[in-house]
Amino acid sequence: MAELLGIGITHYPRLAGPDDQMTATLRRTLSDPGIPAQLKDPASWPEDMRAEWGDDQGTTAAAAHREQLRESFARVRAAIDNFRPDVVVIWGDDQYEQFREDIVPPFCLYALDRFGFQPWREAKYANAWDEPADLTLSYPGARDIGRRLAGELLSRGFDLPYAYKLREDRPVPHAFGNSLLYLDSDRTGFPYPVLPISVNCYGSAVISRKGGVVQMSELGDVVADPPGPTPQRCMELGAAVAEVLAGSDLRAVLLASSSWSHAFLNDRSMHLWPDMESDREYLAALRASDFDTWRGASTGDLELSGQQEMLNWHCMLGAAERAGLKTEWAHMVESWIFNSSKTFAILR
Repeated sequence: MAELLGIGITHYPRLAGPDDQMTATLRRTLSDPGIPAQLKDPASWPEDMRAEWGDDQGTTAAAAHREQLRESFARVRAAIDNFRPDVVVIWGDDQYEQFREDIVPPFCLYALDRFGFQPWREAKYANAWDEPADLTLSYPGARDIGRRLAGELLSRGFDLPYAYKLREDRPVPHAFGNSLLYLDSDRTGFPYPVLPISVNCYGSAVISRKGGVVQMSELGDVVADPPGPTPQRCMELGAAVAEVLAGSDLRAVLLASSSWSHAFLNDRSMHLWPDMESDREYLAALRASDFDTWRGASTGDLELSGQQEMLNWHCMLGAAERAGLKTEWAHMVESWIFNSSKTFAILR
């Protein structure tokens, strides 16, 4: 009989760099000519944001932020190790990496023999581990499990795209690479087969914004792409995955990887800070195992708050609900200046 464990983490890119680079996204935003000068003045910012920024542009706060993230990753890794999974299903976004102009599917399951990547090949600054630029990391894939899962989903009417390899001329989705970087932060290995499932979280911005930062001064020229899958469809995918796995004898981790509201996507704050209020509301629902609140989200709601990547969590929570999992622990590491707050969770 299958056993399932729900996990939520972040794949925050700036965690991989030094403390003095952790506010690089905000500093870049402050150079946007489309933002009024008075809003760039820290005196106009929320009090907690000013305190984080301090007199060193957040470098001191970055060290504390990093330590909280490390502690949360250690707790999650211990839960995974104690569970001893046969497979770790990871839902992560594709930020104009494998999904580009030639094809943008709503989802893609990667049934790989191994998941390998070079995390520092194109790095613009030193990494927190002081590892060489040509370092290659490699983790076991779950090709056979992925093939069977895709086949079962397709036979049940869920039209799930799949692939047996990543395109070598394009970046490896950092949602998966960074997740493994942080779960294996001491570089002792991550022996559990990984089954990545990409989600087109960026939808209307995946091509037009190339899944990234567009200045406020440029928004008027952006022509939106078609939307990504709805939160409800993501939960349906998660539920379908849980149903298939429930009929197996596998021990499976169901893992969502993303931060929540991203400042650089939150047009309402002029890209200066994330939608903290909305994140806190979703956190309360997560802690209460209130799946209906998550199901009630709309694509427009998420885009308005810069919460596009939370669709990865919708997938995991859809699976958790179908499997009867409840939140055992959920913790948000809040931040106003490090682009996003980061949430961690364990559901059993």
